[in-house]
Amino acid sequence: MIAINPIVSIPRHELRFEATTSSGPGGQHVNRSRTRVTLLFDVEASTTLSADQKRRVRTKLATRIDRAGRVRVRCGRHRSQASNRAETIRRFATLIRDALRYERRRVATRPSTPQRKRRLKDKRKRAEIKRGRRAPSADDD
Repeated sequence: MIAINPIVSIPRHELRFEATTSSGPGGQHVNRSRTRVTLLFDVEASTTLSADQKRRVRTKLATRIDRAGRVRVRCGRHRSQASNRAETIRRFATLIRDALRYERRRVATRPSTPQRKRRLKDKRKRAEIKRGRRAPSADDD
């Protein structure tokens, strides 16, 4: 089980892993070893997530979901497949946790009259300071 938050845990059998050769420098090791790991998670086929949670994941992670409806997370940073697999699981858990987090709606507020007056007074004072720094022009005679 991969703990996403205190309420949601995703069983490992819902995740699919693919190993491919990494890119970048590394010589023969990187060319021959299948160390890059791709984690695939089918959102719609998940039995763990509720319909509302699936909808939230689909909308928040829309750019990360492929046409088949799977979330894809890749890692090829480390030299070992095991390290890359652990990294993809960590990244996946963070993605899903952030997607499932409810954000409070912002309550629109308006600055009070004294605050607005104070802000305008400060702006006038600042403008006066900047005006005083200017070099005298020919028109100021």
